[in-house]
Amino acid sequence: MSSVSMKLSLIDLSNLGENDFPRWESTKIQIREALQEYGCFEATFNNIIPLELRKSVGDDIRQFFNLPLAVKLLNKHHKAYHSYVGQNNFATPAERSGFVGAFSSHIVDTFANLMWPDQGNTTFSKDIQLYCEKLSELDKMVRRMVVENLGLEKYIDEHFNSLDYVCCFQKVVVSGDEARYSIRLFSAPKEGGVIKTQEELVDEGHPLLYKPFDYYKFVDFTSTDAGRASPDPLKEYCGA
Repeated sequence: MSSVSMKLSLIDLSNLGENDFPRWESTKIQIREALQEYGCFEATFNNIIPLELRKSVGDDIRQFFNLPLAVKLLNKHHKAYHSYVGQNNFATPAERSGFVGAFSSHIVDTFANLMWPDQGNTTFSKDIQLYCEKLSELDKMVRRMVVENLGLEKYIDEHFNSLDYVCCFQKVVVSGDEARYSIRLFSAPKEGGVIKTQEELVDEGHPLLYKPFDYYKFVDFTSTDAGRASPDPLKEYCGA
């Protein structure tokens, strides 16, 4: 039985700014084509996050996962990626934890004080907040290009103001005792926000595919029996 190997587009976002108009426009085209073909792409961005910061964040994440299980379990939340999830919840040995509000020093410090109650963890707080701020620069750059590709520039401020950022870090044991650590930054609509298609994108040739929906209610739906059983949960939940 043969398998098809898929290679994602690799797009260089290093040293990219709107002032470099020819490169900005050509990168916009690459991003549009990659999203149309695959729904995602791989990016390089060597100038955005310094190597020393990446190394320090890696040490911070290892330090967190070395905490006692009882301490990590103190991070509780009803939303996915906002709390600690342990090994019993994954097919392979893994742990995950996270929180929303990665740009707020108060929120990051509160998380650190919860995990290290005696004296907090200043290095962890500063590193995670700075790392997430740097990643968000990349996210906002890509989102601006997508909006420009769609001709919806007038909505860009409204779009950015409707987002929350969730910081999530994970440990996965890949073989034996070898562990792989990662940190991710998710952007998601603020609670209560409704996702809808702008009317400029809908016409006879491009009919509405999905009705407006509440993102977190959809996430809840994916955890139901109907959501898990559906081959296309989004269409099942809010298909037009």
